[in-house]
Amino acid sequence: MHKQIYVNLPVADLNKSKTFFSELGFTFEPRFTNDKGAAMIVGENIFVMLLERSFFQGFTAKTIIDAKTHVEALTCLSCESRAEVDEIVAKAVRAGATTPRPVQDYGFMYSHGFEDIDGHTWEFVHMDPNAAGAP
Repeated sequence: MHKQIYVNLPVADLNKSKTFFSELGFTFEPRFTNDKGAAMIVGENIFVMLLERSFFQGFTAKTIIDAKTHVEALTCLSCESRAEVDEIVAKAVRAGATTPRPVQDYGFMYSHGFEDIDGHTWEFVHMDPNAAGAP
């Protein structure tokens, strides 16, 4: 069974990306961080590798898309409450992110998200299994 997850994302400016995510409260694992990439700690055994575009390109022969004009993936993280969802998105907007769509409230599921400074889509969701309409 797998023990960890590493999501790898290309970024235009590693220092700006580290500053952006630091403003949201994320920290970085120094053992896996250098001038080409940074291991952002998302949770226990969950990391996002922010990699300079040229370094990222070394891992694939495919063209790296521009996440501001194309969708590569939607990264969704769970939250403990609706308030936490709102707080993270508000911090992201203050740090330079945009919100491409309004809050989605389905009763049992509450979500909102942002596009970071490189255009990557991040969704944050709170699921209440006891709410009406929960699957």
